[in-house]
Amino acid sequence: MRRVVNFLYTHPNITLILLLLLPMAWLLIFYLGSLSAMVAQSFYRIDDFTFLATPDFVFTAYQELFSSANVDIILRTFGMAAAVTIASAIIAFPLAYFMARFASGRVKGLLYLGVMLPLWSSYLVRVYSWKLILANEGIVTWSAGQLGLTGVLEWVLSIPAIGGPSLSFSYLGMFFVFVYIWLPYMILPINAALERVPKSLTEASADLGAHPGYTLRKVILPLAFPGIVAGSIFTFSLTLGDYIIPAVIGNSSRFIGSAVQLYQGTAGNLPLASAFTVVPIVIMGVYLLLARRLGAFDAL
Repeated sequence: MRRVVNFLYTHPNITLILLLLLPMAWLLIFYLGSLSAMVAQSFYRIDDFTFLATPDFVFTAYQELFSSANVDIILRTFGMAAAVTIASAIIAFPLAYFMARFASGRVKGLLYLGVMLPLWSSYLVRVYSWKLILANEGIVTWSAGQLGLTGVLEWVLSIPAIGGPSLSFSYLGMFFVFVYIWLPYMILPINAALERVPKSLTEASADLGAHPGYTLRKVILPLAFPGIVAGSIFTFSLTLGDYIIPAVIGNSSRFIGSAVQLYQGTAGNLPLASAFTVVPIVIMGVYLLLARRLGAFDAL
């Protein structure tokens, strides 16, 4: 054993390889292997007689993917992911700024606890709880009635682009649930980026005569921007691939996740399901390249 220890100590490269061997094997076999198999299956063909996927290298699935109905699914998902990301950033920044700049030790701890607490409960419990909250018999509709805002709520639900029979069956309700579920993943990276901003910079800006709004725009926001981009990686990618919230909240309109679930399970169209999963991979690949150029990985 002593000889083995001495050998490993004198050969650090071999030690590093042995330490990384198991996790790298796991990554290559179970993650990259399954991902490669999925991409390969997107080029399969559905046999007209057996209705089984056959390993023929064809582009039939991608031709179906770019039909008008499937393009609508992609654009709908992309639009929802972008809206959730923007709204999460707008909501998260003031709270993250307060936590980083003004909250004392105990208050900061309570705020961190409040941000993390929803993540301790079941994802499904939170989604179904929101379905009850947004239903016609839920607290939101009841509160609107008590405040005399029932007409306003009905007017909002009558808007074709976002409305529906109730908030629990509308794009607006789905948007609320997405923002609630993924908001902690935006708050924490922004807070981490703001914690790295030296107070001396804001004090110097004030000493040079800059008003708070100018300091926020020219000093704080540029330095916190990598944290915002880092948080958007989570909110954008998680919204792109989620299939539970569109199935529980909202109308019957499909999103990428629900389309994959349908074609993989009910329809049995494995090539088209695989082609759909390639879409968020490509989108996030481009997005991550842009995020890297913006320094977002430094805030993760």
